[in-house]
Order: sequence, then C-alpha cells, then structure tokens
Amino acid sequence: MQNQFSRTEMLLGKQAVETLARCRVAVFGVGGVGGYAVEVLARSGVGTIDVFDNDKVSITNVNRQILATTHNVGQYKVDLAVERILAINPQCNATGYKMFYLVSNAHEVDLSSYDYVVDCIDTVSAKMELVRRCTRLGVPIICSMGAANKLDATAFRVADISKTDVDPLARIMRKRLRKEGIEHFKCVFSTELPLKPQCDSIDEDDGNKEDDNAAKRRITPASNAFVPAAAGIILGGEVVLDLIKER
Repeated sequence: MQNQFSRTEMLLGKQAVETLARCRVAVFGVGGVGGYAVEVLARSGVGTIDVFDNDKVSITNVNRQILATTHNVGQYKVDLAVERILAINPQCNATGYKMFYLVSNAHEVDLSSYDYVVDCIDTVSAKMELVRRCTRLGVPIICSMGAANKLDATAFRVADISKTDVDPLARIMRKRLRKEGIEHFKCVFSTELPLKPQCDSIDEDDGNKEDDNAAKRRITPASNAFVPAAAGIILGGEVVLDLIKER
C-alpha cells in the first residue's frame, strides 16, 4: 500500500526507509536554514526529530523561512516546526524545546541520545560548544556556515571543516577549534564572498528603544528566499544519506 514515503522507498529501498524511521535527529535553530533541514528530515521519514530554538516568528522572517507566514507572526518557531512535522508524518516523534543553545546551558541537552545533530545556530560560541560536545561523545554533527548576504545558491559545498575556504565563519571555527585539537567535522559552506547589503536595516528583535546607538550597532544581515533554503536542503540531505550509509 502506498504512503507518503513510497517514492523514497523506490529510490533508497525498504531497509533504508526502516532505518530512517528508527533514527533520532536533533536540529538546533529552525530559522532560514534549519527550517528547511527539518523539512527534509520530516519528508524523508526520520522517526524522531527534536528541534531547539527560542525564537518567535517576526514579519521579517517571511521572506525566507519555511515556517514563517503572515498568519503566524509572534508564534514560537519550534511549535510551528512540530506542527509541520506531524502534518507530514503523524508517526514521527517530534518535540520542540524552547531554548537558545548556549555554552551556559549546553549541559541540559543529552546529545548522546541522538544519531545525528544538525547545527543551524547563528552564535559562534554556541556552534563551537555543540561541536565540542558531539566530538567528545562521538555523535555525528553537520554544521551550517554562513548563508546571509549571498545570492548564489549553487555556491554551497559539503566538506570537512579542514577543507573549507572563503567562508568567514568557517575560517573562525576552523582556527579556534584546531587549537583545541578538533580538526574534523562535516559542514556546509559557501564559496561565494559575502555581499554588502544595499541598505542597512535594524532588526526589531535586537534594537533597544532606550539606546538607539546600541541598536544601530546591530545591523541585520540581508537574506533571500533561495540561498538559506538551498543550504538547509543540502544539510538535511547529507544527514539522510549518512544515516542510511552508516547502518
């Protein structure tokens, strides 16, 4: 009997689909990149998906985030992610955690329980902490590098962090983690140099009404509907292929 994964089974085989149904994946950050990664995991039949984010949808998210519409501004992204996952696959064990993953609260998440971790966090210190902990535990992780201020969706590459170039975020993480003896983990990065936004925009979530100067120092990066989406789809696809290869 046909189901929502019949076409996937035709391509990957029954055993692969059954394997994905037994896997547990964590996605940290469900914005422009992470939302599309979740979409791939859900539509591929991953059996347990945990999403971590404490952000709410803002009107400026609608141009690029698959979970954001003009009808759900103000709602938590993880709630919307869980709702969407279950609409795609009601048998999935989907859970949303309203938390920003930080160095200070990293100990609250048991990463050892996951078959794969997807990093779509914006904060460098949090990304590095996630890599540290996954490396220590031997849990596979894939990290998203920079997707903002870019226009070429074809410029993304998948590589070990040691093989990355051009991407400023990858360079920072590569250098800092190498000093700690961490030299290898998979990432998705772009070979396109970041562009300078044609106009500056202050993010309403970052601005402080009592301190306009502080707000002006927090310039929101520019983005679009297709570059973050491409990065997220690649991330999700890599996770799916790795999960079925390793089992």
